[in-house]
Amino acid sequence: MALLPGVVSEVIQTRRLRTHVLRTARMGGAPVVFVDGNISTARFWEEILATLPAPWSGIAMDLRGYGGSELRPVDATRGLRDFADDLAALLEALAVERPHLVGWSLGAGVVMQYALDHPGGVASLTLEAPLSPYGFGGTRDEAGTPCWPDYAGSGGGTANPEFVRRLREGDRTDESPFSPRNVMRAFYVKPPFRPAPEREEILVAEVLTTAVGDDNYPGDVTPSPHWPHVAPGRRGVNNAMSPAYCNLSGFARLTPKPPVLWIRGADDQIVSDTSLFDFGYLGRIGAVPGWPGEEVFPPQPMVSQTRAVLDAYRRDGGSVAEEVFPDCGHSPHLEDPERFRSLLVAFVSAATT
Repeated sequence: MALLPGVVSEVIQTRRLRTHVLRTARMGGAPVVFVDGNISTARFWEEILATLPAPWSGIAMDLRGYGGSELRPVDATRGLRDFADDLAALLEALAVERPHLVGWSLGAGVVMQYALDHPGGVASLTLEAPLSPYGFGGTRDEAGTPCWPDYAGSGGGTANPEFVRRLREGDRTDESPFSPRNVMRAFYVKPPFRPAPEREEILVAEVLTTAVGDDNYPGDVTPSPHWPHVAPGRRGVNNAMSPAYCNLSGFARLTPKPPVLWIRGADDQIVSDTSLFDFGYLGRIGAVPGWPGEEVFPPQPMVSQTRAVLDAYRRDGGSVAEEVFPDCGHSPHLEDPERFRSLLVAFVSAATT
């Protein structure tokens, strides 16, 4: 379907891969660069790009293996660095220096990794529903202590196999709670919110561009003797998010410190201290049998882990603002785009020097 007025599509050849971007037709000044979450694409940012006011221009990228970007494997042992290095190569190709970075979910982890790898190279960071600094799954406290030494309960094996099958087969139906459409309706946003029907069709089509397999989503699996009996492999997206390889807690000590805006939905079911995608919480509520109990495998305190790292960032001289959207799920920029855009524009304006 056609792009919204004021938004154009482009494929940029970088030194690493061909990267598809959406951008504002109007460019100039320090751009705002958007990085999407897992199982999504730049098109999830389209409405924000189309309404970004002058003088701001925007660029949203598809991560490798998603949307129109080149299919390349993800080396999970590098954590999020494959994605962060792809972002660096894109900015280099576009001659963009010190951008304002906006990351959603997985993308928030990517922009944090980029900031760690390029000190002084970021004008500001907006973290929307961010992945915990200690990755996704398998940790027990605010310090990111693993529940098991092999980080069982995180990685590629934690993805629902029925969802993965339907994603691979390009299922557009709403016949199953595990269809991509129904997962998006139930978890990307807080029900009963839904995008307009034509917009939902666009977003479902974008979700279905996800490259499915051991090298991409969700990644390979390693058996574990520890509950829930899957440990992270070495390839693919969900393994890259495992705390076995993803640790962004050094962000607290980053110097110099760009200002940070943390935006989240009050009723997020994906990134939460009671996440319905976390085996610790699923075990607690009886959804996964054999749970060894609170003392062994509690729910991962994802929001609390983020707050602990950002509080340490603030104590070390950084500026952090937190905005919680009431009655909102994992996607404030979709569910309340006017407020999201207003906060973002005010923040990047204040951060521009």
